[in-house]
Amino acid sequence: MDLRRVSGWSMLLGMALLPTLSIAAGKCERLVVTGSPDAPPYLWQDPQNPKHLIGASADLLQQVAGELGIKVELLYAGKRSQALEEVRSGRMDMLADASLSVSELETLDYIHPPLLENDYLVWTRKDSPLVYNEVQDLHGHPGALSEKSRLTSAFATFAEQQLTLTRTSNLTQAFQKLLLGEVEFVLAGRYSGMAMAQTLGMANDLIARAQPVDKPGLFLAVSHNSACNDPWLRGQLAKKMTELPASGLTEAVLQRNIERWDTQQKHPVSTPKQ
Repeated sequence: MDLRRVSGWSMLLGMALLPTLSIAAGKCERLVVTGSPDAPPYLWQDPQNPKHLIGASADLLQQVAGELGIKVELLYAGKRSQALEEVRSGRMDMLADASLSVSELETLDYIHPPLLENDYLVWTRKDSPLVYNEVQDLHGHPGALSEKSRLTSAFATFAEQQLTLTRTSNLTQAFQKLLLGEVEFVLAGRYSGMAMAQTLGMANDLIARAQPVDKPGLFLAVSHNSACNDPWLRGQLAKKMTELPASGLTEAVLQRNIERWDTQQKHPVSTPKQ
């Protein structure tokens, strides 16, 4: 046997295997993820382990990542602006609930479609005389909106120019103003509103009008500086995001986390000081 021929075939075979080996070596096995620490039922700090985040976004991401063979750790990184900075810098790999922002395209790769759509609804008192069929019907009526709300830029501009809105520091204050009659409506997310109304004991007093006024997405966003940011990961996540709405999983996970949040508020646990 010609040894030179054998060595030649060995070299060719080795070269043919190189791309496969490099892909396998480059595949990310662990993602460090963060997000908003105070946005139930999507994300909030785990009362039993405040260094971690829990919620619907966390559960859905864990499910998707598990199917891809990737471990995910959702860590608390401070308030939303601090979490964003941790991901921009690459100290953490991904945001689980990023708002779509043109300015952030310089530092983040957004995975489309979004992990979740956050429908914003018009919430009123059940005995409200307000006639509402479309958003223009709110013109001239006093309303409230939490400063933590994340609207699309187009609707935020519309609301600023066309609606009379009082900004409150959180959704609790907005709903309290509504019950006291200080405003006629509140703009709040479908599920965040449900979670807060239930926790505050207002579920029987408030009603959410069916037609969304805005539908901002909550996106997975991978840092440009993350070692895990590669075409394989982005492509696989995009595929999973496309499949998710048809799976029926999202609604069940959201409802489960509304109940989880409500139970935690009614039966708080003592947490170690950080």
